[in-house]
Amino acid sequence: MAYYYEEASRTFSEYLLVPNLTTKQCTPANVDLKTPISKFKRDEQPEIELNIPFTSAVMQAVSDDRMAVALAQNGGLAFLFGSQSIESQAEMVRKVKGYKAGFVVSRSNLTPDHTLQDVLDLKELNGHSTVAVTEDGTPTGKLLGIVTSRDYRISRDKLDKPVREFMTPFSSLIYGKAGLSLKEANDLIWEHKLNTLPVIDENQRLTHLVFRKDYDRNKEYPNELLDGNKRYRVGAGINTKDYLNRVPALVEAGVDVLVIDSSDGYSEWQADTVKYVKENFNVKIGAGNVVDREGFLYLVQSGADFIKVGIGGGSICITREQKGIGRGQASAVQEVVKARDEYFEETGVYIPICSDGGIVHDYHVTLALAMGADFVMLGRYFARFDESPTKKLKVGGNFVKEYWGEGSNRARNWERYDTGGKQTLLFEEGVDSYVPYAGSLKENLDKTLGKIKSTMCNCGSLSIAELQRKARITLVSATSLVEGGAHDVILKENTSFSAD
Repeated sequence: MAYYYEEASRTFSEYLLVPNLTTKQCTPANVDLKTPISKFKRDEQPEIELNIPFTSAVMQAVSDDRMAVALAQNGGLAFLFGSQSIESQAEMVRKVKGYKAGFVVSRSNLTPDHTLQDVLDLKELNGHSTVAVTEDGTPTGKLLGIVTSRDYRISRDKLDKPVREFMTPFSSLIYGKAGLSLKEANDLIWEHKLNTLPVIDENQRLTHLVFRKDYDRNKEYPNELLDGNKRYRVGAGINTKDYLNRVPALVEAGVDVLVIDSSDGYSEWQADTVKYVKENFNVKIGAGNVVDREGFLYLVQSGADFIKVGIGGGSICITREQKGIGRGQASAVQEVVKARDEYFEETGVYIPICSDGGIVHDYHVTLALAMGADFVMLGRYFARFDESPTKKLKVGGNFVKEYWGEGSNRARNWERYDTGGKQTLLFEEGVDSYVPYAGSLKENLDKTLGKIKSTMCNCGSLSIAELQRKARITLVSATSLVEGGAHDVILKENTSFSAD
């Protein structure tokens, strides 16, 4: 006989937070949004934490290397979409890891025998205006000079002119010695008015470059999510079909966190994938998606570092409509969090929970956290911004950005469905759509984070863990939903006011 859940499947919109005492300490400036993304033992620190509880969805329309850099700058983590070749996804990882590091491994290198044309070609390829000139043209070769755009004039110099004739030679360079601190490197940059400081070892071999622009950016983005080498952290989505080839390439490129991208993760294929990763690599991996206790425990026992919760709640997902499976996001989070807390009490191992889908309004993020999720994964939210990889179009007089699901025919990402073998599906589980264009990520994210921090203060909480302990949550009726918005008034629209 089929099992029936006693309670209705509920969404975030059916709940509100009831305020606690707001003390004088509870100001948004004092709220700490750090949260774990990898499992850890009781009384130990998680190996990897997010500075804000935001990750971007594993989607072609959302998460490329540009989004990953922007999100890491603001303290979150992007999961690069996996519905691309292994080589191109690994290259995205390398771009993020090399984009900003304080100490950056040079990715634009030539020998003195190369030409100005080679410099221009390399600049076109990588977008870098600084080229390291090494004896063998490698990132760690003996440093012989540096080329920047100030060293040549395209209008006057012949394109076949050798690099040795216009580079700034090593004898004229200010450089740092390997082992110096980032502060010491920045002091040299400012003291000598440099844009780039090469760092060399005792044999004059190049180890890193340090850029003035990275110092300036660090002041603009004090919440950056960095690894132990001061590089941006980046995640990547994988599937259960080609993981034997994809995972080694991503790990070699420097990925920090993997996640299995699937509409339903309660499968033996996911267990096999997680076990393979944990047995062969020192990299974190999340699994899912699940919506209940059984799915959570199955993937945790397979070795997953975090669990992704949610089936059918995404704005472009039609899994529930097509297949009749899924669960209201709030109900799913509540059951999985309860199982997580019981598991923690029994084993002393804490498994972070990612709430994926069902976020319509900013306050839904705070509700997800209050219900016990450690962070959220968002697609539509990030797809609206300049940093997403899709086109900005003008439709019906309004600017929009394209947004399509990984289960749509446009994405053709059938690898994310744990059905075994290589067969494709005969129907779609996602739609092709537009979302209203919203501008820059930072501007919008700062506003969202401000709302979350303010609400947490209303709940008397200065951290996510404290919010989860103190939160008081109430169900709301359909009538109270109407009451919660503007009602019984005539709204003023497009009204301009004169200063006279």
